[in-house]
Amino acid sequence: MSNESLKTTLGQLELELNMERRKIASTGVSSKSGRSRTIRKTIARISTILKERGARI
Repeated sequence: MSNESLKTTLGQLELELNMERRKIASTGVSSKSGRSRTIRKTIARISTILKERGARI
């Protein structure tokens, strides 16, 4: 994937993680078990790839 598409995906994942965190904070229960962990790991992977390529996040 190109740097721009990775940045776009990263932004979408960060928004999704924020929504998931709000949902957990308001109800105390996640709608999908383990989804927030998967999102965090994917964000970390994309961030690592972008840093290795020398792109600004």
